[in-house]
Formats: sequence, C-alpha cells, structure tokens
Amino acid sequence: MSRSTLGKYILDGHTVVECHDLIEWAKWFEENTRKVDKTMVDDVMISTVFLGLDHSWTNNGPPLLFETMIFGGEHDEYQERYATWDEAVAGHEVAVNLVRSDEQ
Repeated sequence: MSRSTLGKYILDGHTVVECHDLIEWAKWFEENTRKVDKTMVDDVMISTVFLGLDHSWTNNGPPLLFETMIFGGEHDEYQERYATWDEAVAGHEVAVNLVRSDEQ
C-alpha cells in the first residue's frame, strides 16, 4: 500500500483506501465506525480501532493505521499499531490473551 499525500485513509469494508480529499475523509469519519474490536476482561478494556492517519511517523514500511490499546490493569497503556485490518484483529487477540494470562 502506498502512502497518501495527505496521510489520510478510509475503509471500504475492511480494506484500507487512500483518501486524497480532506472533506471526503472527514465525512467518512463522521458517518462510519472506526471500531475493529473491544473486549472487557473484568475491569480492563482492550480496544482496537482504525486511526485513519498514518502513525508510523517514518517513510519506512507500510502506513500504520490501526491501534490496539489496553486500559487498566498490569498492562495499562500497552499499545501496538498495524497496517491492515487482519493484523489489527490478530493483534487485538494477542492483547486480550496478555490480559487474560494475568488472571491465572
């Protein structure tokens, strides 16, 4: 996937699409959900979302457009970023398993 000149992306289903129009990008964000998954393990939340902006901060590798974070518990503020929907889904499961392993 190439980098958008504006650094902005939207989703078509689960497929990342470059967005070269700021108004189109903003409208998409207003009308669509960015949630990939959200899981609660007791009082700890694991959240994975589509960011819509490239968070790699470099020109090396693909744009990082999805993020998983853990809120609460031993791994509070854990964070990983991904380039694709499928990577984000897999990463979410890794984070959930990390939190669940603390329960044992």
